[in-house]
Amino acid sequence: MDRVSSFDEPLKKLLGGATAKVMAEHLDLHTVGDLLHHYPRRYEERGKLTALADLPLDEHVTVVAQVADARILMFNNGRGKRLEVTLTDGSGRLQLVFFGHGVHKPHKELLPGRQAMFAGKVSVFNRKMQLAHPTYQLLDASDADEATEAVDAFAGRLLPIYPACKQLDSWRIAKAVDAVLPSAQGAVDPLPAALREGRGFTPLPEALLKVHRPQTKADIEDAKARLKWDEAFVLQVALARRRYADTQLPAAARRPVADGLLDAFDAKLPFTLTEGQEKVSKEIFDDLATEHPMHRLLQGEVGSGKTMVALRAMLAVVDAGGQAAMLAPTEVLAQQHHRSITEMMGELAEGGMLGGSDRGTKVVLLTGSMGTAARRQALLDLVTGEAGIVIGTHALIEDKVQFHDLGLVVVDEQHRFGVEQRDALRSKGKQPPHLLVMTATPIPRTVAMTVFGDLETSVLDQLPAGRSPIASHVVPAKDKPHFLARAWERVREEVENGHQAYVVCPRIGDDAEEEKKGRAKKKATEEDADKRPPLAVLEIADELRKGALAGLSVEVLHGRMHPDEKDDVMRRFAAGDVDVLVATTVIEVGVNVPNATAMVIMDADRFGVSQLHQLRGRVGRGSAPGLCLLVSEAHEASPARARLSAVAATLDGFELSRIDLEQRREGDVLGQAQSGVRSSLRMLTVIDDEEVIAAAREEAVAIVAADPELEHLPELRTVLAALLDKDREEYLDKG
Repeated sequence: MDRVSSFDEPLKKLLGGATAKVMAEHLDLHTVGDLLHHYPRRYEERGKLTALADLPLDEHVTVVAQVADARILMFNNGRGKRLEVTLTDGSGRLQLVFFGHGVHKPHKELLPGRQAMFAGKVSVFNRKMQLAHPTYQLLDASDADEATEAVDAFAGRLLPIYPACKQLDSWRIAKAVDAVLPSAQGAVDPLPAALREGRGFTPLPEALLKVHRPQTKADIEDAKARLKWDEAFVLQVALARRRYADTQLPAAARRPVADGLLDAFDAKLPFTLTEGQEKVSKEIFDDLATEHPMHRLLQGEVGSGKTMVALRAMLAVVDAGGQAAMLAPTEVLAQQHHRSITEMMGELAEGGMLGGSDRGTKVVLLTGSMGTAARRQALLDLVTGEAGIVIGTHALIEDKVQFHDLGLVVVDEQHRFGVEQRDALRSKGKQPPHLLVMTATPIPRTVAMTVFGDLETSVLDQLPAGRSPIASHVVPAKDKPHFLARAWERVREEVENGHQAYVVCPRIGDDAEEEKKGRAKKKATEEDADKRPPLAVLEIADELRKGALAGLSVEVLHGRMHPDEKDDVMRRFAAGDVDVLVATTVIEVGVNVPNATAMVIMDADRFGVSQLHQLRGRVGRGSAPGLCLLVSEAHEASPARARLSAVAATLDGFELSRIDLEQRREGDVLGQAQSGVRSSLRMLTVIDDEEVIAAAREEAVAIVAADPELEHLPELRTVLAALLDKDREEYLDKG
């Protein structure tokens, strides 16, 4: 097996300690295999210059450009020296700046007409893009040995530009890759020979060589096609094996009974289900009726009626003699689900109680902050089977909690719910319970296939009747301060019309944080002025009470408040006693106040696209139209502002989740839920490579069906084992 071991060689053996240390700490590259899979981000042709016009702000870039002019400027009464160099490439200009002792060498070398590679972080100074103290490597003939070597290495060839970091430029990474490239010969090929030949793929060692040192553009395309397939295929095989293993588990079939709890509930519904709800319910009921566990992901926009679908599934399971548990990510949400479910069920939620329905069941709440007596009673109701439905936080999974016969687990907002928790819950049933996972984050189909490949997917894409449209606008607080003043006027107008409003801030702003901020402030210089800490709930609430919203009732809500206090504020807001709620993202999921029509999100650029969309879904839940104002101080040309404009431009969550993904790359689509994807997807982009993923999934399913243990495919087994070391296994197990 020495073929594998050449890929497992630690980098420090081949590159020396210092370089290996930087690679490990800043690029997460530890072995020869890691470095060989650290692919160039793009390629430059010698003599063809990169477009300076579209450099991204705040990113570490490598550009190839020509020096147009260079001049030394004095400041501080002649005590300070600054070298300014202007680069040009036909598409635009870029300024470089060097200070102090750092000006001598570049001043001698960066002469007009010279061509070089420059690496640094793009910033804006006086409204102009610049690189401060970039590292550079000359690309034209000069006496410097390194430059000559660079010319020889790159003459007539495509220059690979690697994802780099401040401590290690792209060309140093290229040198390190040269040192490990011979090991590519030992690559273990995961693709079965028949598949590889059938699809005409380049052998793996050759693909690695071509991606790092292409002679032509065709080499790059060849290599990419092959490497993308590897990633998609190995991942889909792992997921197909999971799904296969799940179908081998036993589960009790749960079929609703005629004239039972479900029929009684449906009979008293004041409205009819949407077509979408009917269709998804049928998919779920079909799954529940089989003898292996359902694993279904239910995605639907905020307010599409997911809770109703989940509740009907829980009632069907209770009808069939089982119990259902619903898990919420926070106590506030658990309490809210409990309230809304008991309200929807009415006397059906009071089984066994005076005045309860004889077809009813008990619906209990179980959270960490409950009093001892209430908790003891809830635990008793679960173990005896008296309670058919339990709603709670992760406290439900503790050892002490025993069920009479757990048949269904509904998980709300799945990406906050880890693997161990899923397994712990599974062990609560006599047999593995059925699992329904709900999310309000719209997930494009390919992402669902990749990230949730072990779950079947149902989508609720109609909004129930009676939901109102939401208008969204970006408020550029820095460029146009009067827009912000107008935003607060709009909030006041909504309140005067009998409605309520949310103001969302990224931070709480309590003492511990203040202290840290104070210390950090001392160190901050003028240059960091734009890096002020995010706006805080407590400060903004205070300002609003004294200023723009004086006279209105303004309350705060955040995660560090005592649960009772949180509940009290939420209840008063829901009852209409509070005009404006200033909160952190605790309101992101599940808070339902139909009378709230306006939301102002402060420092909106500090939230992700999907998160903004989730937050916005809190308004316009009643008959009056909603208004969402995204306040930001981000520079007009920055990616952050582009993100906000995208959110303001569409209410389609699936469209936004595509934008989100394209901007953030797949690695953190849903937080850390799939740490494994980040480590295994280097070349594949989940959004653009839809066909590759779909085709790889088909091949993977066929292969696993024919050979579940992969006995006849030892290479594929080896590569899978490497991908699925323990921490990556978790990502496949999330959900």
